[in-house]
Amino acid sequence: MKLTDEQTMKLITYIIETTSLKPFQVKQTIELLQEGATVPFIARYRKEHTGELDEVQIRTVEEQFAYFCELEERKTTVLKSIEEQGKMTPELRERIENSRQKTEVEDLYLPYKLKRRTKAIIARERGLEPLADIIAAQELTAGSSEDVALSFVDPGKELPDAASALEGAGHILAERLSDDADARAMVRRLTGEQGIMTSRVASEFKEQVTKFEMYYDFQEPLKAIPSHRMLAMRRGEKESVLYLSIAAPTEQIQAGLKSRLILRESIFCSQLGRVVEDSYKRLISPSIEVELRLESKGRADETAISVFTRNLRELLLAPPAGGKRVLGIDPGFRTGSKLAAVDATGRFLEHVTVYPHIGEGRIPQAKQDLLRLVEQHDIEMVAVGNGTAGREMEIFVKETLSSVGKHLPVVSVSEAGASVYSASDIAREEFPELDLTVRGAISIARRLQDPLGELVKVDPKSIGVGQYQHDVNQAMLKKSLDGVVESCVNFVGVDLNTASWALLSYVSGVGPSLAKAITRYRDEQGSFDSRKALLKVPRFGAKAFEQAAGFLRIREGKHPLDNSAVHPERYGLVEAMAADLNVSLAQLVSDPVLAARIDLKQYVSENVGLPTLTDIVEELKRPGRDPRSQFQTVTFRDDIREISDLKEEMILQGVVTNVTAFGAFVDIGVHQDGLVHISHLANRYVKDPNDAVKAGQIVTVKVLSADPQRKRIALSIKEAGL
Repeated sequence: MKLTDEQTMKLITYIIETTSLKPFQVKQTIELLQEGATVPFIARYRKEHTGELDEVQIRTVEEQFAYFCELEERKTTVLKSIEEQGKMTPELRERIENSRQKTEVEDLYLPYKLKRRTKAIIARERGLEPLADIIAAQELTAGSSEDVALSFVDPGKELPDAASALEGAGHILAERLSDDADARAMVRRLTGEQGIMTSRVASEFKEQVTKFEMYYDFQEPLKAIPSHRMLAMRRGEKESVLYLSIAAPTEQIQAGLKSRLILRESIFCSQLGRVVEDSYKRLISPSIEVELRLESKGRADETAISVFTRNLRELLLAPPAGGKRVLGIDPGFRTGSKLAAVDATGRFLEHVTVYPHIGEGRIPQAKQDLLRLVEQHDIEMVAVGNGTAGREMEIFVKETLSSVGKHLPVVSVSEAGASVYSASDIAREEFPELDLTVRGAISIARRLQDPLGELVKVDPKSIGVGQYQHDVNQAMLKKSLDGVVESCVNFVGVDLNTASWALLSYVSGVGPSLAKAITRYRDEQGSFDSRKALLKVPRFGAKAFEQAAGFLRIREGKHPLDNSAVHPERYGLVEAMAADLNVSLAQLVSDPVLAARIDLKQYVSENVGLPTLTDIVEELKRPGRDPRSQFQTVTFRDDIREISDLKEEMILQGVVTNVTAFGAFVDIGVHQDGLVHISHLANRYVKDPNDAVKAGQIVTVKVLSADPQRKRIALSIKEAGL
């Protein structure tokens, strides 16, 4: 939507009030977004423009901007509709134009919406609008309401007596009250503040044990209910196990409505009291309950998506093992374990299937195949999937290697989403001749080398770090997860000559189409020797180059800065820095001592400020450095393979696989993650589990309980004594 100058100023004012950002930050961020700049690009290379806003703040501006545009479009539609009906007033126009919430606009529009055939419409058709007006005026203090209604009795219009006429007029008044924006706002506020979310079990499930058992007879203040409980109850309702409702402060609400409707003493007081009760029970309450349930669902979705995105970020930014030759193993019992060797760049070399867990006669051959692959391809690390037979295979590999004096790192790697990748179009493109399970073994090996590079090929929802991910708004979830992947990819940077098109597609300004064009060009013309060579790729124009170049790396390229995060637009500046130091550019890039000698203030100008200059110097000190943490491995106990092997009080090492609002799940090597409840995360009060642990973190835990039948494990970090 193209905004007018007036709308733009209104937007800036709105965002400033909701975010506490400065006017120039909001204005210039919006301008950059409208010009097609991506969030990572703005955060990294336009710090002076935004006053050093980070990605979270920029995305907030982006979201507010989108909301405002939708709101303005809706206002335009509503104003046009009311004007066409000839019912617009200056006061109504002003209220609509000044509205800042979609619900407020819809409340104001409600009286003018085309309605289905309601009781009020039928009453108007029977000529009862004048009677409704007389009652609403409340000017009569003598006589009775029945006497007033007698003149409207008409058996031909299905109005046989005064009571039926009064009832019809009451329907008109009830609808008017329901359509009153201020009345609805009052009901919404009181219900939201004091309402109680109530859950009851469906009669057919009363005697059954289900996963929703704790909600069979449950209630909690609507405004306080946490995300995971709201989503759990809604899932129970969706599966017809639970009935949900909101218990509102009915007496207080009806008293408020009466004070709005009953203006003075008149013969219609009792009639108007019944109108209030009917309007609230039949029209307002059901509508507001639907709104508040959707609103609370929206809040729960936001929280759950926030948990998912934090976990995904930690997983994507997990430390890489780096350029090691890896043997990936997709373990299995009956179908065997698939072994796949890859070189230091992730290139597939060879695969074989072994059966070390079925029959003694197959073990020698399995050992022979394993050792041959390790020896022939000079394997440096072994990655074993943590699924079925994972622990058994891990121990088999360690024992086999130890028997010949080899002591390679054997690492358990999460298989989450590997099967999804194996059957995906990307996997078929990469390995059209290979079996699904072999593709899985290759992916497991590559996950050890570079988790980010491999996980971007999998739908984030399949990675298994979410909470009620199938119950939340899927469009909102996809947008948030895509944003996290984009952020992580650009934070780390991408090797232009080795990255898959899937990884390249998340680079700022690229996308799937250009990513495939880049890889096609690379396959046909060979490796890129400079960032500038990207401009030779079909349809890769100057705008895409501006957005993408700084996030792409070329090792041993023509230009020393092509393997750094320094943007090409600043190459001339860095060359000037080198000249001022009387050294070559190559020397400056390779010597952090020289970079430390640069006087930043000397290079401040209208086009570049200290924030950008500081980033440049930090990059010169460590060009091409991977910002992720140092690689570490978790050590599972060889004698603990199944839940039945666990004993209370055991102290074990594990890795956090998922962080939720109520705690964290930890893989301790028994095919079933254990739960560390929020109360056992630390020796202090923990409000948010993410403040205590992160997905992918290696932790020491104490076993509190283990139930093999129900597959439940309770763990404690607090009581592990470390």
